[in-house]
Amino acid sequence: MPKQRPQEMDQFTDPAYYIVLTLLEPKHGYSIMQEIEEMTDHSFIIGPATLYTLLKKLLQEEMIELVNNENPRRKVYRTTLHGRELLKKEIQRRRVMAEHGELAFQQLKGD
Repeated sequence: MPKQRPQEMDQFTDPAYYIVLTLLEPKHGYSIMQEIEEMTDHSFIIGPATLYTLLKKLLQEEMIELVNNENPRRKVYRTTLHGRELLKKEIQRRRVMAEHGELAFQQLKGD
């Protein structure tokens, strides 16, 4: 019988989105926070409590996985194939949302 995943998120929160996106390449916790901050030009900051709570949830949902590394004191994570598929869907969902917003403002200008 195939292993069932826990009920998965149908939409990403902003912190989960950035974590999964950042973990397309393997990273440890602190470097995840640093990369998100750099990627967003310091406009989005994830604190340690939020990060580690979400890492635990994303692991349970099999969107990310632990990677073997040499330092047992530092956990390294990366996005799974399942996580990549969901991330692609989320990027498309957010793209459509942005298009809806742009259309709404274009219609406003027409009044």
